[in-house]
Amino acid sequence: MKKYIAGESKEQRKARKNKSKNKKHPVILQSQPEVVVTPPKNKNIAFVIGNGTSRTPINLHSLKPLGKIYGCNAIYRDFMPDALVAVDTKMVLELNKAGIQHKVETWTNPNRAYTEMTGFNFFQPSKGWSSGPTALWLASDMTTHDTVYILGFDFEGTGTLVNNIYAGTQNYKAATEKATFYGNWLKQTMITCQNNPQKRYIRVLGEDFFTPPELSNIDNVTTMHIRDFKNSFNI
Repeated sequence: MKKYIAGESKEQRKARKNKSKNKKHPVILQSQPEVVVTPPKNKNIAFVIGNGTSRTPINLHSLKPLGKIYGCNAIYRDFMPDALVAVDTKMVLELNKAGIQHKVETWTNPNRAYTEMTGFNFFQPSKGWSSGPTALWLASDMTTHDTVYILGFDFEGTGTLVNNIYAGTQNYKAATEKATFYGNWLKQTMITCQNNPQKRYIRVLGEDFFTPPELSNIDNVTTMHIRDFKNSFNI
C-alpha cells in the first residue's frame, strides 16, 4: 500500500522509499583483510651471526623483530639477514650469481674481480679481515647499537675438525678436514670489542663450547647460555 505524506516533495518521497527498501534488504559489507603490523626493530640491539655449530638450536627467524641482524657468507641459503658480509672471492661470486646483493644489504672488500658487479657495498678501505669479525666490526663501528649479541663465533673446531654449519658444501672445507687455527678470528674480534668500550658484547653459547681466555679478560664482553638467551627474548 502506497503511503503519501502531505507536503512531501517528490525527492523526499523517493528518499523515504529507498530507505525503506534498505531496511528490508540491508547492504552486507565485505570484511576487510586484517592489517598485520610488524613491530619496529630495537635500534639499540644487534645480532651478529657466525656459522659455528653452537648456534644450531636458535631459530634465526625469531630474532627478526628484535634487532638488526648481521650475517656471514652462506647464511643466506637458509636465512636472509638484514645485512650480509662476505669477503672470500668465491663466496662473493656465489652471491652475485644468486643476485643476493639486490635483495639484501651486502658488504665486501673492493676487488678487481667485482668491477662489473652492481649492488654491493664496499668497505673503504678494505678491512682485510675474515667475514665474521668484519660483520662484528660493521655492527659496531658504523652503527649506534649499544648491545651486540654474538652467535656462532665458536673459534675452536669440533674436536680437531672443521666447525661450520656449511662444512662440506660449495665454497667450504669438507667436514673431515682439520679446523683452521682461530688466532686471527680472535684477534680481530678482540680489536673491535676493545675499540668500542661503550658497547656491550654478549657471546651466546651452549654446553661445552670454547671461550678463549683472552676474550674473557675484556670488560665489555660477557657470555650467555643459549637457554638464558632464549628465555630473555621469549623465543
